[in-house]
Amino acid sequence: METLTRKQKIFNFPVVKIVLALLTFMAVVIIGQQIAVKLLALTPLEKDYRNLLKGLFVSFLCILSYILFFKKYDKRAITEFSAKGLAKNLTIGILIGFVLQSFTILVMYLNGNYNVVNINPVSFILIPFAIMFTVAIIEEILVRGIIFRIVEEKLGSYISLTISSLLFGVFHLVNPHGTIISGICITTAGFMLGAAFIYSRNLWFPIALHFAWNFTQSGIFGAITSGNEKTSSLLEAKIQGPEFITGGEFGPEGSIQAIVFCALGTILLLVLSQKQNKIIPPYWKK
Repeated sequence: METLTRKQKIFNFPVVKIVLALLTFMAVVIIGQQIAVKLLALTPLEKDYRNLLKGLFVSFLCILSYILFFKKYDKRAITEFSAKGLAKNLTIGILIGFVLQSFTILVMYLNGNYNVVNINPVSFILIPFAIMFTVAIIEEILVRGIIFRIVEEKLGSYISLTISSLLFGVFHLVNPHGTIISGICITTAGFMLGAAFIYSRNLWFPIALHFAWNFTQSGIFGAITSGNEKTSSLLEAKIQGPEFITGGEFGPEGSIQAIVFCALGTILLLVLSQKQNKIIPPYWKK
């Protein structure tokens, strides 16, 4: 009986739980992508549609694996992916992400650093849609669903928010053309996405916000996202000017104004969460 209790304690230790969850989740993502590529290669579909379906398939596997893993591991209902309030969480998240990114681009436009040179067919948004939808789900499950949520159970909302946001920023520093400013911005965005989870207690909200932020940046306004290669987009634009406003080769989310807008979003969500008693204290204050 003692051995069983000791094993239970080991498996319930936050670091062990996080490591096992991350390993399981990443294995599902990698294997799922390989399966999707091989199956879709057998179809006569065009590349854009294959990428869209691959993104949807991998996203479905990500959510399913998260639900099954923690339902078995924690022996609980997975409320983070509850359908209750789904439309509201998706709508508000997409709206916030779109507005904040649009303001970021607007600052560039008003400063003469952003000029539209061409408007492409709507079909051009398929690739960025598929990429950003999948990226949002994978990163939010990894950082907010696994790391933030498990650490929060012991150390409380604010400490967990700080740890997960710093990790989020560090993860993106390995992206091409990363700078100190871009690292600060991604870290601030991590605080905003974590605050979105605290406020909603649902992963759909930060996923929608994350997706809209990235998709608006690359799929609509035609800018680079996180230093990665530029994708096709609705608007083709010429972006030039000071790096602290344009983000340089990292993209607009590496700009000063992006940091400001993400910080404002974070403050608003945390104030609302505090008023509604959604902040969890660390275990020594419970």
